[in-house]
Amino acid sequence: MTAETLRDAAVMLAAGLGIPVPAALNARLGGLLGAPAAAAVILFAVALAAVLAVAAATGSLVALRAAPAQPPHLFGAGLFVAFYVLSITWIAPRFGVGNAVFCVLLGQMVSAALIDRFGLFGAPVRDITLTRASGLALMAAGVALIQRG
Repeated sequence: MTAETLRDAAVMLAAGLGIPVPAALNARLGGLLGAPAAAAVILFAVALAAVLAVAAATGSLVALRAAPAQPPHLFGAGLFVAFYVLSITWIAPRFGVGNAVFCVLLGQMVSAALIDRFGLFGAPVRDITLTRASGLALMAAGVALIQRG
C-alpha cells in the first residue's frame, strides 16, 4: 500500500467512526427539542457553516458558479443525505444507534457493490467477484455478530 492509499483509508475510517456520533447526538437533540426535523435543520445549518468555511479557505467558492450547468440528477445527493439524517434522528432513539447504524452499514455495502458493478453515476466498474462477494458477506456477518452481543 502506498502512503497516499493509507492516508485515504485512514480518513475514510475516521469518517466511518464518526457516523454513529451524529446519529446519537442528533437523536438526543431531536428528543430534547421534541422535533427530530428541527434537530436536522440545526445539523444542516452547522454543516453548511463548516463547509462554507472550508470552501472559503480553499478558494473553492468560485467553483459554485459552474453548478447551474451541471446535470440536475447530481444534486440528488443532498436528498439522500437529508433522508439519512432525518431517518436516523427519528429512528435511533427507538431502535438504538447500534441497530440503526447496522442497517445503514448493510445498505451501504449493497449500494456500493451495485454502484461499482454497474458503474453507476460515473463510478469505475468493478465486478462482484467471488472474492469480493465473500468479503461483503463476511462484513455483513461480522456486523451482525457485533449486534448480537
